[in-house]
Amino acid sequence: MRNQQATQLLFELSRPGRRAVQLPPCDVPTRPIEEWIPAEALAASPPPLPELTEPDIVRHFVNLSTLNMSVDTHFYPLGSCTMKYNPKRNERLASQSGFADVHPYQPETTLQGLLAILHSVQEMLAEIAGLEAVSLQPAAGAQGEMTALLVAAAYFRDRGEHRRTVLIPDAAHGTNPASAAMAGWSTIQVRSTAQGLVDLEDLSRKLSSETAVFMMTNPNTLGLFDGQIAEIARRVHAYGGLVYLDGANMNAILGIARPGDFGADMMHFNPHKTFSGPHGGGGPGAGPIAVTAALAPYLPVPIVVRTDRGGYRLDYDRPKSIGRVRSFFGNTGVLVRTYCYLRTLGPDGARRVAENAVLNANYLLSRLKTFLDIPHGDRCMHEFVASASALKASQGITAMDIAKRLLDFGFHAPTVYFPLIVKEALMIEPTETESKATLDAMAEALERICREPADLLHQAPHSTAISRPDEVRAARTPILKFS
Repeated sequence: MRNQQATQLLFELSRPGRRAVQLPPCDVPTRPIEEWIPAEALAASPPPLPELTEPDIVRHFVNLSTLNMSVDTHFYPLGSCTMKYNPKRNERLASQSGFADVHPYQPETTLQGLLAILHSVQEMLAEIAGLEAVSLQPAAGAQGEMTALLVAAAYFRDRGEHRRTVLIPDAAHGTNPASAAMAGWSTIQVRSTAQGLVDLEDLSRKLSSETAVFMMTNPNTLGLFDGQIAEIARRVHAYGGLVYLDGANMNAILGIARPGDFGADMMHFNPHKTFSGPHGGGGPGAGPIAVTAALAPYLPVPIVVRTDRGGYRLDYDRPKSIGRVRSFFGNTGVLVRTYCYLRTLGPDGARRVAENAVLNANYLLSRLKTFLDIPHGDRCMHEFVASASALKASQGITAMDIAKRLLDFGFHAPTVYFPLIVKEALMIEPTETESKATLDAMAEALERICREPADLLHQAPHSTAISRPDEVRAARTPILKFS
């Protein structure tokens, strides 16, 4: 039986006179409050807050937590989002007082340990990227994209070049065109081939002297590594353009292939996907970028550099810098987790991350292709895209039906309806942290679901407190207050 408290609001649980704390009498001599605060600033009555005991509050939030899915409680195969389990050890290390309690306005002489770690992170990310310079400042992957494009814009302005367009494949992440627009450029879409790779002929037709950047995710959102990348980079560079590598899918090539080696001029990392940062909830994030030496002068300030005496400092003296893109020098909590993760793994461990991610994805693909269409290839990198198009045509079962029904089996749904070039898409990423037993259980659940009657699936999920809310209405007209 579902606990009713799990779905009630604190205001509904409130009862007059209940208290969670009991404060001792004030032992400081007091004066009338009107002598401290103007009468017009005082409320006529206390705020209408719920009145609850401590057990009421604790049980409310614990019960609410049981309605959630998370990487700590369920398999979370969100394609393109890499919702993998991250070691709690890194959380504990990053929360130590020497990291969590420092303040960015402290003198640099009191931050030498932290600056040493951040400098190491810059060096490790540069090595992984195969590029010369790194900025840790961007606050998220999408902001990293935008920051890299602002760096590119500054580079072209400094050269006196007036370029106007950014080319983006039709399978790109949705943030790519948004980042390009925010950096002041217009976008042109490049088609994919039937094999899911960049159409080189279409790319060549659209390249021109006005092309500033070609943005590309490799491996792409279909889970395919585009082996044409060196030729793509050659063609873009022949027109004086730059190649941007969306680093969202680095789990597939970490320690195996370096974007700078196959032609990328700049890229961003997603520590929450690749390097043990927390993911989701809109919380603090990071999106470091790596660039070539030619682009390094334009990176945001500050950069962590070594001093002549062997210490570290924040370098603001960069005349060509685009300036700040966020406060202070980056989200150090996430970056410390990145440092802990990479130091724990070492080069061999980083490579095993990619090998296991690719192995898990290909194993799950091989299980699913016997009852679901996999439109693009029998092999993949760290993720793949299945399609429910045949089930929709024959039985009226959609990708959304399958996704909702998976919740009843204790699995979070995969990404659905993306990328847009696959109809009824189910984008699945098992990640490197899941066991064969978990993958087998999900494959068996999906196979059972695909054989269930359509009427049952149309009403799924059947085990959750809320089944199918009107998601469009919820997004467009949310109710953000309780009354």
